[in-house]
Amino acid sequence: MASIFGNVEVGPKIEVFALTKSFTEDTSSCKVNLSVGAYRTPDGRPWVLPVVKKTEIQVAECENINHEYLPVTGLESFTKASVSLLLGEDSPAIKENRAVGVQALSGTGALRIGAEFLFSKLGRRVVYYSNPTWENHHKVFAGAGFTDIRQYKYWNAQTRGIDMDGLLDDLKNAPEGAVIILHACAHNPTGCDPTKEQWTQIADVMESKKLFPFFDSAYQGFASGDPVRDAFAVRYFVSRGFELFCAQSYAKNFGLYCERVGNLTVVQKNSSTTAAVLSQLTLIVRAMYSNPPAFGARIVESILNSPVLRKEWYECIKIMSSRILKMRKALYEELTRLGTPGGWNHITDQIGMFSYTGLNEKQCQLLIDEFHIYLLKTGRISMSGLNENNVVHVAKAIHTAVTTIQN
Repeated sequence: MASIFGNVEVGPKIEVFALTKSFTEDTSSCKVNLSVGAYRTPDGRPWVLPVVKKTEIQVAECENINHEYLPVTGLESFTKASVSLLLGEDSPAIKENRAVGVQALSGTGALRIGAEFLFSKLGRRVVYYSNPTWENHHKVFAGAGFTDIRQYKYWNAQTRGIDMDGLLDDLKNAPEGAVIILHACAHNPTGCDPTKEQWTQIADVMESKKLFPFFDSAYQGFASGDPVRDAFAVRYFVSRGFELFCAQSYAKNFGLYCERVGNLTVVQKNSSTTAAVLSQLTLIVRAMYSNPPAFGARIVESILNSPVLRKEWYECIKIMSSRILKMRKALYEELTRLGTPGGWNHITDQIGMFSYTGLNEKQCQLLIDEFHIYLLKTGRISMSGLNENNVVHVAKAIHTAVTTIQN
């Protein structure tokens, strides 16, 4: 008998994982991985934050901890700490019980839970994400049932910055009630964030059009080294009276990539809807994966709820963000020294883990084939993959690619 799986087609490779596999198999001594969105130390190694390492041991050795199921909505001390980190301890939304959290499988899981709720419980059918955006945004919302998935303009290739006029125009033309995915900080992949004045313009349009903000906060604290600064956009929208969702991830800012620690923060107009919203989110989680894992959440809540450990965490995220800023400066200075054609100020103007270099697909392929430098075909690079030992090599390769291959 023929297999029922016989007609299943091989799916396309996930680019970032395929590049990492190629990098691992590459035997070159000068290879560089600029594709993966994970922090690396100056010697190119993964970094376990010292405060996380210490807290892991404390959690593991705690006699009061067992392996019983968590509540479906997660560890309450974790979700409360997450909402507080995002909105601020003095947030009226928290004090009035209008803001609640649901533990999720990192930021991706939080996006999916929120998408499922918007589609199945609120009947939302239209979602917009920025062009470009993190490639998983489309998959998450399509998987939740959204079929009307659109883009709003974001990247201006000529200025290598935000296309603000195009962005606002697209939002003005969006249908009432559409879901708008917004990057809270450190926009992935461009590294270009709106200014406070631009966030005001975005909020004005979204308010007038009754659009629903769904923030994706994957880098709070990691972007600037200051969690308060990185939470500005979300807090501003809340202060304006928006109801919104925000997907929080602790992969980057705590280095807990494989632990899948995340939270979905829900902000409402008043507390009367809280019980109903939580009950429906509970049912969504129950049907999807029953309940979340505990270990990573216990690490995060232990750190956020301890003034001493929280201070140590602040020091860690400052180290990570400062090193990335240093690498931005180093790459910019080296390209400038080489006289590489084109402007490169955008590398230092951008923020967060990624830089949208402006390199085209052929130039990127040259970097891979000739220089063993692995990056996405869009020209996005992870700044944490740079260090003092490889930045000159990378700059020379970019210089060669730009001078050899024109648009």
